[in-house]
Amino acid sequence: MIRQLPRLAASLILIALLSSPLHAADLVAGKEKAELCSGCHGEAGISQTENIPSLAAQPDAFIQWQLVFFRSGTRKNEQMQPIVDQLSNEDVRNLGAYFASLPPAPKKPDDNPDLSAKGAQAAAGRRCASCHTDSYAGTKAVARIAGQREEYLIKALHDYKSSTRAGGGMAAMADVAYSLSEEEIVALAHYLAHL
Repeated sequence: MIRQLPRLAASLILIALLSSPLHAADLVAGKEKAELCSGCHGEAGISQTENIPSLAAQPDAFIQWQLVFFRSGTRKNEQMQPIVDQLSNEDVRNLGAYFASLPPAPKKPDDNPDLSAKGAQAAAGRRCASCHTDSYAGTKAVARIAGQREEYLIKALHDYKSSTRAGGGMAAMADVAYSLSEEEIVALAHYLAHL
């Protein structure tokens, strides 16, 4: 009888999963909940605020994981904490789907193509595309970095380099960022912001 308990428990879990309805994300509810986010992250998820990332066109799973990291305290931010403390799992799912459905920020003209060329070299040398995709649009739980705010990218790379930011599979980011020089960080951020 004792040997059958794990099988019984597994069977009950499987039955519960198969019999429970799958809930698709609700974009309308996500848009409504995103009103809390627009003060910092901008209308339609395009930030106009220094050091605040744009959320438009970020992969759904990436947004969800970041909200979970903030909510659990794995990722810390004084402004985010009171907001994420109020989010249900359904809110997290809806916000991820909503921001993923938005178009990215319009491409900015590159005012320093030489710096972008150095950034492109740094990106190729660090194999950034292997996780963030060839277009740097991100995928699944990996961030879209193409067109992101330049100063935010610099801040994020510094945070990874100093191990201030971590979570999930982010150990790869810490390894990559640790070896970047300040010049490479600036060039990489400039390059990515202008894609």
